[in-house]
Amino acid sequence: MIKTVFSRNFYFTLVLIGVLISNAFAQSTDKMAWWKDAKFGMFLHWGLYSQTAGYWDGHIAKGNEHFMIHEKISLKDYGKIADDFNPINFDAEKWVLTAKNAGMKYIIITSKHHDGFAMFDSPSNDYNIVERTPYAKDPMKALVDACHKHDMKFGFYYSLGRDWEDPDVATDWPFKGGRSNLVDYPDEDIKVYSRYFERKVKPQIKELLTQYGKIDVVWFDTPELISPEESKELRELILNLQPHCIINSRIKHGFGDYEVKEQEIKESLEVKPWEACITMGKNWGYIEYDTIYKSSELMTRQLLEIVSKGGNLLLNNGPTGKGEITDLAQERLAEIGVWMKQNAEGIYGTKPWNVQGERLAAAQKNTEKVTVSEEENTMKDNLKDETSKDIFPEVRFTFKDGFIYAYVCSATEKEVVIKALSTKTEAKIKSISRLNTSEKVTWRQNKEGLKIEMPAYNENEIPITSFRIQLK
Repeated sequence: MIKTVFSRNFYFTLVLIGVLISNAFAQSTDKMAWWKDAKFGMFLHWGLYSQTAGYWDGHIAKGNEHFMIHEKISLKDYGKIADDFNPINFDAEKWVLTAKNAGMKYIIITSKHHDGFAMFDSPSNDYNIVERTPYAKDPMKALVDACHKHDMKFGFYYSLGRDWEDPDVATDWPFKGGRSNLVDYPDEDIKVYSRYFERKVKPQIKELLTQYGKIDVVWFDTPELISPEESKELRELILNLQPHCIINSRIKHGFGDYEVKEQEIKESLEVKPWEACITMGKNWGYIEYDTIYKSSELMTRQLLEIVSKGGNLLLNNGPTGKGEITDLAQERLAEIGVWMKQNAEGIYGTKPWNVQGERLAAAQKNTEKVTVSEEENTMKDNLKDETSKDIFPEVRFTFKDGFIYAYVCSATEKEVVIKALSTKTEAKIKSISRLNTSEKVTWRQNKEGLKIEMPAYNENEIPITSFRIQLK
């Protein structure tokens, strides 16, 4: 009898553990569902550095938005920028609608960048926009409210292991003290990260997750010297306050929900969740003379490449000190938005197909990438951009609801041949339609591939055509 009771209790214990594990896994999976379907988000770098617009003391500043340490500016002098920071043209609703109309599904913004200045009302630390600037308001409240109003997901960026306002933040990249405020706090050996973690990180993360309602993502950057125990504690803190919040990999030590690739795109398919954060121009924050932005065609191609490989694109722009998204960024985003309204069916909610991409026969063999040497990178990490700038004819594939979506990019021929869809494969085609028109598609499939006629483009149109392909 005792043995039977023990066996039953043991059995029910196993069942309970199984249910708990299943529920935990389901919650983890469920909370990522919207993010995996979204594919496209807006990144916003906005802070005191936006006010100076790339200049300091009458000259072009070294380090752009990181210029406080590159120019070796004291905290007292850098903090004086706040005296003039007054983003009177900030319009949260306009920002959100700019992103939404571009086809973006979520927004991530810098709540606190490396300079340590909080762009939100932070009761635990008065080095913030409400206490130190003539603006004296919390723009994050308006931005979160606008996102909630327009059904946009929202997340806070937070610089985790670099903070030039705090005396206890040491760094070790690319060498000891390489990203530290050595003007005000020159002795790296007396800095204790845990003191900063308790004094500033934990209180501010609590504020970000309790002052604004639902927050969908916490996007950490530069974890630097955080310990595994502190990463674990931070994750638990976040999930205790907002159980459905997603956390990126830069919380460090394997405690994130998805991987981040900065200014680069994975070479091939990645089945685990990942996101590429990429700038529109050269810089993250607003730099007045940064006026060479990627074309809308190139950025749309990058979105398709990333999605075809299982990732999301977080596309960055830097608003001005007055609180405006630049005209050039708005122009590019509007162009992408027009294209997305017609062609996004094969982007949102899709999964990678068994082939991610294919260069078309007319494509040149140029595979050169723009890279930055390690020597340059020690002082210009914010300018590192390893994404290809080449534009050539190619196809990007996605899959959803039994359909293959083929995006033919930058083709100049009247007819293209897609080898991945030849009759030699198992892909026997039943029908093909274009997403943005009811016009009949002319095509034929043989051993060489799928031969398909291309439309003509006008000069203001992004030359990428999407085809919905149904198999037999």
